Order: sequence, then structure tokens, then C-alpha cells
Amino acid sequence: MKFAFYTLGCKTNQYETQAMERLLLEKGQEIGSFSEKCDGYVINTCSVTAVADKKNRAVIRRCRRENPDAVIAVCGCYSQHDPEAVRALGIDVIGGSGNRQEFVQMLLDAAGAHAHREQVDNALRRREFECLPAGGLEERTRAMLKVQDGCVNFCTYCIIPYTRGPIRSAPLDMAVEQAKALAQRGYREIVLTGIEIASWGADLPGKPEVTVLIEEICKAVPELRVRLGSLEPRVVTEDFCRRLSAFSNLCPQFHLSMQSGCDTVLQRMKRKYDTARYFESVELLRNYFPECAVTTDMIVAFPGETEAEFAESLAFIRKCDFADMHIFPYSRRPGTPADKMPGQLGNAVKEARSRAAIAVAEEMSKAYRGSWVGRTLEVLFEEKDGEYYTGHAPNYVKVHALGENLHNEIRTVTITGVYQDGVMGTVKVDS
Repeated sequence: MKFAFYTLGCKTNQYETQAMERLLLEKGQEIGSFSEKCDGYVINTCSVTAVADKKNRAVIRRCRRENPDAVIAVCGCYSQHDPEAVRALGIDVIGGSGNRQEFVQMLLDAAGAHAHREQVDNALRRREFECLPAGGLEERTRAMLKVQDGCVNFCTYCIIPYTRGPIRSAPLDMAVEQAKALAQRGYREIVLTGIEIASWGADLPGKPEVTVLIEEICKAVPELRVRLGSLEPRVVTEDFCRRLSAFSNLCPQFHLSMQSGCDTVLQRMKRKYDTARYFESVELLRNYFPECAVTTDMIVAFPGETEAEFAESLAFIRKCDFADMHIFPYSRRPGTPADKMPGQLGNAVKEARSRAAIAVAEEMSKAYRGSWVGRTLEVLFEEKDGEYYTGHAPNYVKVHALGENLHNEIRTVTITGVYQDGVMGTVKVDS
């Protein structure tokens, strides 16, 4: 049988989709495209905001409408959080955000018997890290390596601790062996991902720090680029930077979770840092990884955010001078404390503040990308986009260049200009 996947949300979801593809391939099944006729379709959902829930429902409805005779399966944080809503959409197989092996078997059973299957556990009771095969379809250049799951931060705007459960860490030896296996299969880069990778090791004997994990993986696969998923500011210390700066294969791009550049808003969000600690992390990274790309996320129009608080946030992101940002207007998420906070702001305010923050973010991004014009970057080429091949440099700047058969190649590229959301370059010809 042939199955296709549609993935919404974070890199952890991308990893888990790749793992399910591998599990199906190992069981003799075929993986197709979501746009072609298949026996079954899997939608791996996100539920980080109410807007994400709306996107989930739209994809599910369209899939059911366009494929009335196929088995439709839904898993992920949305079905974990609200299985009743998914059930109401007439879905054949419903799983949550865990037990991927069981979910794949339910999918096969349902496809074979044309029957309904459903199993959603209580995420808050999970205690074991689920070991899944890393890497997906072989033509991909970059693989996700999930090293951690769960979160116990309980930020006031976030439902994820309830949909993912407590912290579970991949054992160190297992993570290292999976990284080695990905290198042997021809991947050129791995991304260490999880719900909150900074908390890796908190549930393991001796409570090792995530620095240990990153060091051991970098040592185990010196020929692979190692890229880090989102980091919490607390993990970026002088010791963290000093030790990891010794590894040339660690990508100098650090996605440092921020959410707001105003201390009073951070307090209402129940984030575990203030702007002073955050900026300390930014400066440490730039001291030890010169010209690295520091990127972040920002939520605007959080409940009660005043014009003065928003202006403070804008000034702070300019101070940090980010290489790239993702800007999100606050989206109410039923079941979280922020949903019941006073001072909920209207769409007009959200849109205006989003536009203002995006303008600053784009200005900073263009300046960072422009700083590489006339210089060279080592680019891992991933796919063809029109007449150009596109890929990413270690700092995750997107590079467009002309060339032949560049897929999965790392080539030296001279940057000639800023182009769209990345840069344009010329591939150096081997002499």
C-alpha cells in the first residue's frame, strides 16, 4: 500500500513524520506524495495556537473531501489535545503525540480492514523516551535527530506541556549511535531537535547537561554538520560556549527562544529569564562564535501589552540585532492561563504590531545577509528552485546559485548579492 504524510508545526513533528515513513518502509509499504492517489494519508498536527488548530481542520477536511475512499489518519498535538474534534471530522485512525509505533500499526490495520482505530494516551503520565528510527526518505540532505521530548515550563500562553507531557531524554549512547547511522546513510547535516532540548538530561541518571550531548555527537560525526534546535537562554553560559566553540562542525546558528523583549511581558508569560539574561546569552554566543546567526521568535500583542511595552520590545530586538526572526501575533489558546487574562487585544492592534515588528526583523535580516556579499560560504545544496539550486550555509542563510547536479553537495559559494529571503552566489569551480 502507498501512504502519504502532511506535517504541520515544529521540527519535532518533522522528525516524527520521517520516523513513521521509515517504519512503514520497513513494513514493506510505499511512501507517496500528498498530492497523488494513495491508500492512506497521515496528517501530523500542531496545536501550539488556535490558529494552528484551524489549519489542522482545513487540511483534514480537504484531505477527506479529495480522498473519500482512502484511510485518513491524524496524529500529533491537536488530536492529543482534542480527539473529540478530530473524531467529528470522520477520521479513520486517531493517535496522539506519542506511541508512533502503535499508531503506524493502527494505520496498517485500518487500511487492511477498512475499520476505525483510535488510541490517545494521557501525555502527563509519560515517563519513557520513545526510540524511533532517525532519518526519512533517502533523497533528503538533512535529517532531524530527536533527543528530547516534553516540557515542564508551563508558560502561560502554551498548551504543549499538556500535549507532550513531562521531560524525557534520549539516552546519550542511543543518540550518538543514531547520529553515526545517519552519517553512514549519506546525510550531510543533522538537526538536534526536541520540544525543549535545553532540558535534555534532566531525567537521566546524574542529570547530565545538554552540552555533554552536543559534544559527544559532534565528536562522533565530525564529517556532518550538527545544527541545534531552539535553545532556552539559561543553557547559554560561558562554559557552554567555550566547550562547543571547539567543534568546527557545529553550525554557527543559534535559535534563542525570546517571545518578548519586555520584562513585564516576560513575567506575565512566566518565562524563566529577563532581557538582561537574554542579552548576556546573545553576547556570549557572538564572543565565542564570531558572525554567528542568532535567530528568535517573538509574540506581539500578548494580553495587556501596552504601546510602551511593545516599543520596549522593538528597541530590544534592535539591540540584539537578530539575523532572522519569526513574528507571531498572540493567538488565544483555550486551556491556558493567558486565555483568561485581562487586556486581550483586538485584531487591528495585532496586525499593526506584527507589521511593525516584521519591518524591523526584515531590516536586520537584510543587513545580516548583506554582510556576506563578496565573501564565501560553504553551502549544502538541497533542491532545485526554478533555474537555481538552493541550499543553506552553516549560519542557515539560504543561498541561490546556478549549477548542475548540486543536490546533497557541499560547495564553496561566493556571495554576490542579497536575493529574496536569502542571497545569490556563484559556485566556485574546482581547479
